[in-house]
Amino acid sequence: MQAAKGKKKNVVSRLMEARAADSHVGIALVLLLLIVLQTLVLGFDFGSFGQWFSAWFRNWINILRNNAGVGIVALGMTFVIITGGIDLAVGSTLVATGAVIMTLIDTGAGGVLGLLGITGVPAYVMAIVLALVMGYVLGTGIGLLITKGRIAPFIATLGAMKIFRSVTQHFMQGYNPRVPRDFLQISNLQIGGLMFMPIVYWAIIAIVLHYISKRTTFGRQVIAVGSNERAAQLSGVNVNRVKTRVYSLMGVLVSIAAIVQVARIGSMDYANAGSGMEMDAIAATVVGGTSMAGGRGTILGTFMGMLIIAVMNNLLNLFGVPPFLREAFKGLIVVLAVLLQRKQRT
Repeated sequence: MQAAKGKKKNVVSRLMEARAADSHVGIALVLLLLIVLQTLVLGFDFGSFGQWFSAWFRNWINILRNNAGVGIVALGMTFVIITGGIDLAVGSTLVATGAVIMTLIDTGAGGVLGLLGITGVPAYVMAIVLALVMGYVLGTGIGLLITKGRIAPFIATLGAMKIFRSVTQHFMQGYNPRVPRDFLQISNLQIGGLMFMPIVYWAIIAIVLHYISKRTTFGRQVIAVGSNERAAQLSGVNVNRVKTRVYSLMGVLVSIAAIVQVARIGSMDYANAGSGMEMDAIAATVVGGTSMAGGRGTILGTFMGMLIIAVMNNLLNLFGVPPFLREAFKGLIVVLAVLLQRKQRT
């Protein structure tokens, strides 16, 4: 009995040591616990293991696919928060760029590229490129307001959030563009009977940004600016340029999320689309271990943090929790994550 207890304590102590050495271990353990709980809630009332696994796998594909857009935005939010900033305008930026995409490729009388005689793949490529450029411009504009205009990130992005959405609603009122079916294949292409292209985009972007954060000068500069802005400036880092590039990157990633969403749904509600996206992105980033004080965070942590939020949402849905109360759970998780970070620093 004592030997068994000693082994259990040894396993627990090793897990605690591993968690202390690498914060990803603790995040992974929480994710694993939620996955086990989700599996139990789904149940095992199936005719065979193959049927059970197929249902479990399809459920996971749906979870990942539905959260891919927010997951892409959360990856960009990681860089923003590491620098000590915040971006509340991501939902409105998504609406603005989504509206531009649909206006360009509209197959009706109001389609801009159609009026110019450009249709099919060339039109889709042009629309995607212009949407990415627009996201870059909007993100850069926010970055310049913060760096050159000396406006606090919270205020700058709050103002941008109101401006982008209201202007989009004004120009798009009464206009319902029709998205070509071929364009929908960007997100809805079936491979093996499953539509998981949004997941592929999310994973590829995560890998690229992980490399940037760990292996490039820009990634190291982002950490340096968030850790100690004054020290980074004295060491030769152009702080304003780094911050502006971070918001430019954020704008591009939101544009990608907009492309994925338009191609997945084929439409966009300009009043509500992207509403709350900033909350979900921030929650995933913080749960993934990124410090709200700046200077610390990883793409891997945010990826797992987004999975935790996604599985939690699925569990709340399976338990029949009312939609409005689900937001309360997200808020509680963010508060607990920040409190845990503070406890770890002391």
